[in-house]
This record gives sequence, structure tokens and C-alpha cells, in this order.
Amino acid sequence: MGGEGRRRGPLLVTAELPPDILAWADGLRRAHYPPDRNRIAAHVTLFHGLPPSAEREIRATLAQAATAHASPRAEIAGIMPLGGGTALKVASLGMVAIHRELADTFHGLLTQQDSHPLVLHITVQNKVTQEAAKRLQNVLRDTLEPRKFAFPGLLLHEYRDGLWDFVQAPRFRGAKGG
Repeated sequence: MGGEGRRRGPLLVTAELPPDILAWADGLRRAHYPPDRNRIAAHVTLFHGLPPSAEREIRATLAQAATAHASPRAEIAGIMPLGGGTALKVASLGMVAIHRELADTFHGLLTQQDSHPLVLHITVQNKVTQEAAKRLQNVLRDTLEPRKFAFPGLLLHEYRDGLWDFVQAPRFRGAKGG
């Protein structure tokens, strides 16, 4: 991490998706997200903009949270309209509780966006017309089946030039391979 002299970008924390769910959701994202804007893989964002100056503390906190918790169970629980886009709703009481603990620890570091209540989701379409979004939502409403899974870990990234540079991937206690 870090080269001297370069300005550091904000840090993002996501809930790691298991490979099968990631491949499926990312396939939807590649199919329905405008290609010129789709620069990162499908993901579940927990925090959008933590300060890079707190990286050491953030790394330690994420590692501690991962070792303190078993992999939280989750389910793809429907669709979420985003106006000019579409997301998959993710239900996970365990991940919401872990997020709340992390948010308490990161108090004073959170942006206004990260201070709002967490709504777990995977964006598979954005920056399209409302008509295009409604078409996809109708298709998904008719075809989407609940998918159960467990989050294997947390991921920390640095935001840079519209892309995410990987920083750290602490795994939840008992998480299988990766």
C-alpha cells in the first residue's frame, strides 16, 4: 500500500461474497450495467469512505471483527429499485450486527453517507433510464429465486481513479477456503 508522494484515496469496506454468488451477481452486472461505467466487480458495500490516515486502525479492527465472528448467513431476498438502476436485496441480520459494531468502533471516522442505516444490496445496474431499470426489475421479479449463502470475510480497498485497489481480506472464523 501506499507510494510516497501520491495522494491516498478513501478506504472502502465490503462484505466478501462467496465465489458462486459473486460469479452470478457479477454476470448480472456485466449484462445490465453500462459497460463504460462498470469498472469494479459486484459487491456489498459496508463503508464507502473511511480516511486513509486511519488505515492501521481500520485493518486491525476488521481483522479483530473477522476473528470474533463466524461467517454471517445471508440470502438474496428480492430486488431493490434504484431509480435509474437495480440492486439485489441482501438479508443478513448477522452482517448488519457486525456493521453496527464496526460503525461504533469507527465513530468519528464515518462520512455522512456511512452514518446512515445500512441497507445491504448488490447493485447490478445503474446509470440507466428508469424504463430500462423497470424492464430488468420485471424480469428479475419473475425469475429471481432466493439464494442462501454465508459471507466468508471482509474486504478492504483503497479507492483510486474510479477503481478499487485491494488492501486486506480478513476471513470470518470458520470460513472455508477462498
